[in-house]
Amino acid sequence: MKNLPGPAVRRVGLLTLALLASTVLAASAAHAQQRAVYRDAAAPIEQRVEDLLARMTLDEKIVQLTAIWTQKNQLLDRNGQFDPAAARRLYPNGIGHFARPADLQGPGDPLKTPYRDVRQTIELVNAMQRYARSTRLGIPVLFHEEGLHGYAARGATHFPQAIALASSWDPALLERVFTVAGREIRARGVQLVLAPVVDVGRDPRWGRIEETYGEDPYLVGELGVAAVRGFQGPGLPLAKDRVFATLKHMTGHGQPESGTNVAPANISERILREVYGIDLLNPPEEARGSGRIPPMATRRVWESYSTEKWREIARDFHVTQVLTYPDWTLNLPIAAHSRRLLLYDIR
Repeated sequence: MKNLPGPAVRRVGLLTLALLASTVLAASAAHAQQRAVYRDAAAPIEQRVEDLLARMTLDEKIVQLTAIWTQKNQLLDRNGQFDPAAARRLYPNGIGHFARPADLQGPGDPLKTPYRDVRQTIELVNAMQRYARSTRLGIPVLFHEEGLHGYAARGATHFPQAIALASSWDPALLERVFTVAGREIRARGVQLVLAPVVDVGRDPRWGRIEETYGEDPYLVGELGVAAVRGFQGPGLPLAKDRVFATLKHMTGHGQPESGTNVAPANISERILREVYGIDLLNPPEEARGSGRIPPMATRRVWESYSTEKWREIARDFHVTQVLTYPDWTLNLPIAAHSRRLLLYDIR
C-alpha cells in the first residue's frame, strides 16, 4: 500500500485549491463587471440605468449625490496634486461630484490665489478620473465649472456680463457665445456648467442683478434657451465639445425680501407662474420635439417656497428629486432627468 500524504501536505494542498478557487472567482467577478449592461454604450439608456442602480450600495448612491468643493484640499498633496491614497481613505466608494477643478482650494479671490492653468486643470481631472475607474463600479467623476459670461478660469475667454448680453436682444449671438464657453470648459475635461442664470431680476436692490438677463420673463426665457443650446447643442448624446447646462439659481430668487440675497421669496402663485417661468420646467411637447428646449438642463427650486405647494404645482413634471450640496449647505428639490447623469461617459 502506497504512503498517503501527511496532514501538513494535505493542508497545503487544500490551501492551494482554496487560493486557486478564490482567484478564479475574483477573475470571473471582474469579467462579469466588465460585461455589465451599464458599461455597454450600445445598450438602451434605461436598461443601463436600472442595471447600474441595482448594483449600487446605499453608500455608493449617496456619494453620487455629494459635491466636493471647500473640502477639496483633503484630496490634494502639498503640491496641489491629486492624492489617490487620500481618496481611497476618504472616498472609497468613488467621487460623485467635484466642483471647479480650475480653482486651487475652493472659494476665494483668484487675484490672491491664482487658478490652475489649462495643463494643471487637465492633469487634475485626468488623475481623478483614473482613480474613479479603479473603484468598484468605475463611475466617472462629474466635474462642474462656472460659465455665466464665459468660462470662469485662468486663460479662458470672457464675454460681457449677462445683463450686457441681454441688452443685445440677440438669442443667436448668445448661442454663439456659450458655444465658445462650453467648448473651452469641455476641453479641460469638465462635463457640467453652472449656467445660465435665468433668475428674473425684479428688485434693483438685489446685488446680483448683473447676473440676470433683466426683468422681462419673455426675454429671460428666450436668452436662457439660447444659452442652453450653446452649451449643450441640440440634443443628446452630448457632443465632445459640449457641456451639460444648469439653469439657476432658484425660482423666485430674483425678488427676495428687501433685496437681500437668498432672503425668503414671498411670491404669489400667479406671479410665480407668470413671471418666474414655472412652465419653463414643463414646456409643451412641440417645443421639446422641435429641439428648442434641449434635454438635460436642470432647474433648481427655491426651498423657502412651500414644499407642498411646489409639489402641487410640479405634479406634472417628469422627475422631482433632491440633490445635496453639503459645501453650500443646500438641499434643493430639482426637476431633471438626473438619473441619466450617472451613466455619463461610462464605457
